[in-house]
Formats: sequence, C-alpha cells, structure tokens
Amino acid sequence: MPFDLGATVRLTADCLDPGGTLATATTAVVTVTLPDGTTASPAASEISPAGRYRADYVTTMAGRHTVRWVWSEPTHAYTDMFDVREEAPPAIMSLATGRKHLKKTDTADDEDIRDWIEATTRAVEQFVGPVVARSFTETVHFTSTRSVALTLSPVLSLTSVTTLRAGGTTYSVDDLLLDRETGLVELADGGPLYGPLTFVYRAGRLVVPANFRNAAKIILQHLWRTQQGPGRPQRGTDDFDVTEPIPGLGFAIPNRAVQLLDPDRLPPAVG
Repeated sequence: MPFDLGATVRLTADCLDPGGTLATATTAVVTVTLPDGTTASPAASEISPAGRYRADYVTTMAGRHTVRWVWSEPTHAYTDMFDVREEAPPAIMSLATGRKHLKKTDTADDEDIRDWIEATTRAVEQFVGPVVARSFTETVHFTSTRSVALTLSPVLSLTSVTTLRAGGTTYSVDDLLLDRETGLVELADGGPLYGPLTFVYRAGRLVVPANFRNAAKIILQHLWRTQQGPGRPQRGTDDFDVTEPIPGLGFAIPNRAVQLLDPDRLPPAVG
C-alpha cells in the first residue's frame, strides 16, 4: 500500500550468502532513489535474526521510490520499491464513510479501503470530470485563437497564465473571462490570445452532488467485493451487473453507478 507523504517507511531486507543462507555482512548500504532522481542513504542496522537488516526512511516526496540494498562480505544485493501518496490525494469520500458503507467495525482493512477509495474517485471522475477540488497545470499549444477550452471542467478559478514563447504576450487572469462549466477562456476585451500558454487552474466541485456520492458508494462496494475472491457476487445480480471495462479506466463498474453518473449512457433500469 502507498505511504502517506511525511510518514516513515521501515525498510527491511535479508543478506544472503551464495548458498542462500542468512549471513551477517561487513557492510550494508541502502540507497533510496526518489521520483526526481535524487538519492538518500538512511542508516542500516542488523536486527534479529542475524543477516536481516533494517533502515527507516522519512518520506519527503510523492511518487515511486526505488530501494537498493548492497552488502559486502558476503556480496549480495536486493532491489525493492514503494509508493508515496501526494499530500492531499483526491478522495470522493472519507475513510470513515467508506468503512461504514462496507460495514467494517474495526480498522484492520483501513489501508486497503483508502486505496480503493482512490480507485473509486478515479472511476467517478472518468465520467463527470474533477469532483475533488484541486489544482491542475495544462499547456495548450496554438498560434492565435479567440478562446481556449481547458481539458478539465468545471473550473473553479484560474490561478495563472504563462506564455512559453520568449517575448510572447503576457496575460493576467484579471484580463480573462472564464466559463466555469465548459472551461472556455477568452480575453475580456474580445481580442485574440497568442500561444502557446500554460494555465494553472482549480477544477472540481465545491459541493459533491448526491448522485455522485451514491455512485461512489456502489463502485466502492463492487470493487471491494470483487477483489475479495471466493463468495464475491455473480454477474447479473441487481447492484453488481457491470458494464464492459471503461476506456481509460481499466476496469468495469456497476451499471447502476453508470446510470447515476451518466443517465444517457445506459437505458433506464426496468422494474
């Protein structure tokens, strides 16, 4: 499971001799390669049983990290990885809501539930655009135009606009008109925009509609049950009859959730 940004990751690995037996090494070095290519080398120490080593690393950056262990005398090496969540990962519901909906009375499955909530959020946003309000950066390549349509909407606000061309025309967000629903941006005076431009903007919903919330609950329950193995619901049952895999998403979601998110995609339920 991914770690939270700022959390301490406890790294462990075994030093093995050529015969595959745990062995105490003369030196043990662990190197963590961060997503931006920089490295860190937390102190490694031997723990019980002899030949097992541990190092604690405090995360400072979101993304994929590679862990490389190297021992000498005996010579051995081992590579692993871990992921770190962004500081505020988009989540359409709280852990408490997810736990309650899945009828979980303890915290044993919390990390799995958090992971599936993130997958659920992505599924909902695949249909309706950003739900969780957050910042996006988008570069639009063009020579000149009267308007630019940002990819993600609804747009809550424009943060900045930057020209990428040396000596290009600069713009203030106060000079621009924004259609929040469509993401259409144009100059207030009606003149042309000259690109290419990079837009930083916030998109999402300040209030999550009830149909989005309920669709998210159906998707979460479906994903949770189908990944549990034996005893999972069969296709054709009421809530869990699923669509074909959604392009760009990689997995199918229940038809009932699709109807809540996109009523025109499927015919109305009968009965």
